[in-house]
Amino acid sequence: MVFSSLEFIFIFLPAFMMIYAASPPKYKNTAIFAGSVLFYSLGVKKPVYIFLFLLTVLFNFIVAQFIESSGKRSRIWLLFGIVFNFWWLIFFKYWGFGTENINAIFKTGLTVKDIILPIGISFYTFQNVSYIIDVYRKKAKAEKNLFNYGAYISMFPQLIAGPIVTYDTVAAQLRVRTHNIKKVEDGLKTFTIGLGYKVLIANRLGGLWGEIADIGFDSISTQLAWMGIFAYSLQLYFDFCGYSLMAIGLGRIMGFELPKNFDYPYMSVTMTEFWRRWHITLGTWLREYVYIPLGGNRKGKAAMLRNTFVVWLLTGLWHGASWNFIIWGLVLFAIIMSEKFWTGKFLNKYKLVGHCYMILIIPLTWLLFAVTDFHQLGIYFRQLFPFFKEENAAVFEQDYIKYWDIYKKFFIAGLIFSTRIPEMIYKKIKDSLFGIVILLVVFWMSVYCMYKGMNDPFMYFRF
Repeated sequence: MVFSSLEFIFIFLPAFMMIYAASPPKYKNTAIFAGSVLFYSLGVKKPVYIFLFLLTVLFNFIVAQFIESSGKRSRIWLLFGIVFNFWWLIFFKYWGFGTENINAIFKTGLTVKDIILPIGISFYTFQNVSYIIDVYRKKAKAEKNLFNYGAYISMFPQLIAGPIVTYDTVAAQLRVRTHNIKKVEDGLKTFTIGLGYKVLIANRLGGLWGEIADIGFDSISTQLAWMGIFAYSLQLYFDFCGYSLMAIGLGRIMGFELPKNFDYPYMSVTMTEFWRRWHITLGTWLREYVYIPLGGNRKGKAAMLRNTFVVWLLTGLWHGASWNFIIWGLVLFAIIMSEKFWTGKFLNKYKLVGHCYMILIIPLTWLLFAVTDFHQLGIYFRQLFPFFKEENAAVFEQDYIKYWDIYKKFFIAGLIFSTRIPEMIYKKIKDSLFGIVILLVVFWMSVYCMYKGMNDPFMYFRF
């Protein structure tokens, strides 16, 4: 079940909210825990994954108690907890990838059955690990109520695709939070905006990328190749940003303030700035629990390069068990380091040049992210740059005209909503009748598209 589905909007969410509203304050977290486990169970492909999820909740709840009370032995418990959590992530997400590469390198015949990735495992693993680390650091006290901890980890708005919420962000809210009509109203408005991003922009632009894949990369013109990768870039942003906004809106309805995950990244003038604005909670997690513990930039240039390299290698691996994701992460490392030592000051000073630079480089890096097959990736790069292109009589050079006519309105909407202009206008009209009417139109247009079957799963579910 996804947020952008009729079942969620008209069945699950109303039923859950009625139960949640009727629950006494001391049982509201229990209602969140139970409702979120139900939500999760409706999405997993194997029922055993529900028990795995519940096991990780119980395990980390208990381990945190030992970390807090074990004195000098707390480090052992912390290590035990980290190994336990990452073992499951490694097994489900990377075991097959590792086996394939061992077979290729050592000519062995190791076999492994197809392993279905439990939905959301990357997100809830990071939250569990951050919790026990924060307890070890005495940044947070171990939660004594299992249902409170269960509500924190399983909270369905952010369970399967983020944002990644650290325990200290919501610890106080788990115990005391306010519920009022204003929060519900703001939450519904935020949810509707996210729904519109996902259904009316991301899904529509995703149609072009899908059509290009069906045509075949070797049969498209250079113009259509660029249109396709721009469409994918906008689709990815509005898909994930839309989900994050829906999660924040749902959290607000329940009285929680979940962290912001995007800050108009496509307005950046450097890749360094872009990754401060994109998937903010992942960047914060890696900085707090990997980069700084490794020493950050406190031990000289060589150590800083090493630590940054590790962060970007892990960023690539976190997104997928495939060499293209690893290369994608390392390319970003190279770009960001080149900005730090050479080009960054120039791009920040001459912002027009910076924006032109980003218009070119963002889609090219997302292409590494989008195409996992290296042969197909090579074909697409050749189509982007005519001087590398092989002669191919099957290419129809005017194909982009047809697709521009179909998708231009979605491109225009994507470009406009990638800027702060709509937000500035919305802030002025959000409480007016006109603003409410616009949101109602967005909501019902989204519902219509979902009813007609014009919907796709969230792209980040596979991570």
